[in-house]
Amino acid sequence: MATIKPFRALRPSPEQAAAVASVPYDVVSTEEARDLAAGNQLSFLRVSRPEIELPEETDTHSDEVYTRAAANFDRLISAAPLTIEDEPSLYFYSLKMGDRVQTGLVASCSVDEYDNDIIRKHERTRKDKEDDRTRHMLTLRAQTGPVFLTYRSNHIIDELTRALTVAAPLFDFTAPDGIKHTIWRVPAQMNKALIDAFEEVPLFYIADGHHRAKSASRAREELRSQNPAHKGDEEYNFFQCVLFPADQLRILPYNRAVKDLNGLSLGDFLHQVGENFEITDDSSATPAESGRFSLYIAGKWYGLTLRDSVTKRLKVADRLDVSILQDKLLAPVLGIQDPRTDKRIDFIGGIRGTDELTKLVDEGKAAVAFSLFPVTVDELMEISDAGEIMPPKSTWFEPKLRDGLLSHLI
Repeated sequence: MATIKPFRALRPSPEQAAAVASVPYDVVSTEEARDLAAGNQLSFLRVSRPEIELPEETDTHSDEVYTRAAANFDRLISAAPLTIEDEPSLYFYSLKMGDRVQTGLVASCSVDEYDNDIIRKHERTRKDKEDDRTRHMLTLRAQTGPVFLTYRSNHIIDELTRALTVAAPLFDFTAPDGIKHTIWRVPAQMNKALIDAFEEVPLFYIADGHHRAKSASRAREELRSQNPAHKGDEEYNFFQCVLFPADQLRILPYNRAVKDLNGLSLGDFLHQVGENFEITDDSSATPAESGRFSLYIAGKWYGLTLRDSVTKRLKVADRLDVSILQDKLLAPVLGIQDPRTDKRIDFIGGIRGTDELTKLVDEGKAAVAFSLFPVTVDELMEISDAGEIMPPKSTWFEPKLRDGLLSHLI
């Protein structure tokens, strides 16, 4: 049984919410973050990516970066201003992208339940990224962006969501990327109904935000060790999350581009690919179904279909298209043995479309690119339930939640 808890959010005024809100810290480079924050002193990127205010050669993990994050956070609290709710609250957060709408509940979730796998994972975390966000949380004594969770849909929660999102919202704005963000504060008298309804949900699943969740766990360990009067109900024992029902989520593919052909000529490369895959000329840039892939090289799209049918005997994670591509092509043909560390491979979120893949190859920044069919939410939960791990960069969730709208002080 998973649990949720209201928290006293630190938030901007409704008038400044759009100016403060920023894309998640980990979906943009330093250069992209600098461009997005240009001319906006209230942008939360100045807190989540403070190196944008420092010289370009600055080490992003240096002391001065975290010192600047704390200073910018304090400045933003005064300038926006950011204020703390009078009482612990729950919120609904709706994102509208085109005709698609998804609405989730913002709450705090238990670090214990994360540690004990009631909140389930499907991704390994990297220590360098854990170190960064753990230090960021401890420096600010705050979690400034939510962990994106999902759960198997529950009709009672659905009914409460519909009933509690008809009032006037707290925040309602459209971001520069066209995504509409709407947040409602739940009336205090309705908190118990939502808490009780979520107690009927057996498990939560991390959709996006594994490093935020792991960092919250590590920050809790550090703060607990410093508190001889630790009781277990301190705010550092919880982390901010947004819980969306699985049937509302949209996963886009996470595509791949490789910088060279591992010393092969075009003809030799296609010949070796053909040992494991049937190759079709002049294919669509977007695979029509799972088990099919699209390959772009030398100005042309090819379709790939795996020749053998042994995948049904594999573990769930090994049956994913990203796993098949890695095991049957990227590793044996292109020599990409560890996609987590190999600098020859780049990952391109599906929101950028296949035009980004053709651009990379046509401009000579990559030799070959691969377009994949997206992982499903059911596959994500099945893998999490089996205790398996997805390959790196398997899922791209869109639209993205914004940082800085609701911060959880620890």
